[in-house]
Amino acid sequence: MYKETLRQVWAEIDMSAFDHNVKQIKAQMECPEMIGVIKANGYGHGATECAKVLKYNGVENFAVATLEEAISLREDGIEGNIVILGLTPKECVDTVIEYELIPGVMHYDYVKALSDEVIAQSAEPARVLFGLDTGMGRVGFRVFTDEERDYAVEQYKKFSELPGINIAGVITHFSTADEEQREYTGMQIANYKAFMEKLNAAGYDPKKICANSASIMVYPEIHFDACRPGIILYGLAPSGYLKGKVLDLKPVMTVKAEIVNLKTVPAGTSVSYGRKFTSSEEATKIATIGLGYADGYSRLNSGKISVLVGGVKCPVVGNICMDQCMVDVSAVPGVKLGDEVVILGKQGDQEISADDLAAINGTINYEITCCFDLRIPKVYINYPEGMYR
Repeated sequence: MYKETLRQVWAEIDMSAFDHNVKQIKAQMECPEMIGVIKANGYGHGATECAKVLKYNGVENFAVATLEEAISLREDGIEGNIVILGLTPKECVDTVIEYELIPGVMHYDYVKALSDEVIAQSAEPARVLFGLDTGMGRVGFRVFTDEERDYAVEQYKKFSELPGINIAGVITHFSTADEEQREYTGMQIANYKAFMEKLNAAGYDPKKICANSASIMVYPEIHFDACRPGIILYGLAPSGYLKGKVLDLKPVMTVKAEIVNLKTVPAGTSVSYGRKFTSSEEATKIATIGLGYADGYSRLNSGKISVLVGGVKCPVVGNICMDQCMVDVSAVPGVKLGDEVVILGKQGDQEISADDLAAINGTINYEITCCFDLRIPKVYINYPEGMYR
């Protein structure tokens, strides 16, 4: 363990792997700018440290989901452009101005409040991003029909005419760009382009920003003015379909623990809450590790999942507790107290990937790394050579 973590469970964040992924993505991009998406505390990896490596690679644009995340980056000394992809409350427009943030906007009342605050403070014009719903069905102005596009252009004009407002770009998001079928994404792209044609005809020419991780990989025609990679920064593919394709990605996060207790029990011994596991063999070796569902290791994993000990896959037995879980290590020769346990990552020639854990939980790799951010301490290793921290 690392003494500074104060626990015998930790996440190792390999910054050389993160640096490698950034360089892979930049080489794939056919646009001048990258917006590094580091929301949800860098998908669980630590937003500030990820921002530092992005800046080391010449990236000056970052995206988060909430105002709180943006403030945290600023207070950690991160300079550059910080975009807020989620909607922010109009009661906080003064904070947006104070921290020089770039919110996504979809409502006139919010933009008017922001404009009024800029004037009241005699501040520099506030930059915003104009959001479109081209098919995600989440936020932004719908632009499926000519009537909807005309309305969105009218709103863009209203926003842009407010004093102290600078619309820096038009954004959208794709719902199925990571899938083999391309028809729906093609429809979304057509909606975006049709709106931009109308907007250009009205005399406006903002930056076009819509390429997410999957689009960077397989839709070079929509890289436009800036790409905004997310999950691929962290070495994970956006979907099973894209895994191992286009980019040589390296997973950045490994989750490890140490055996904190070890006992040999006779046949018929039950383990954990609810007695869901009972040993059937004499001299079964049960190890305890200090990792539980409060750390993001879902109770749904109980009885379904393994960890790595001594290069051997060992089953987690019994129900996972809030702070601990138990592992059958009978197959590990010479196992002892303090031995390293890998929950996520490689050990020897064995690996447990985020995709493996996601499949067991019926979810996606994004959620796995985000969940491990709950309270597991992070240790940052292997910063790029020559990088100033």
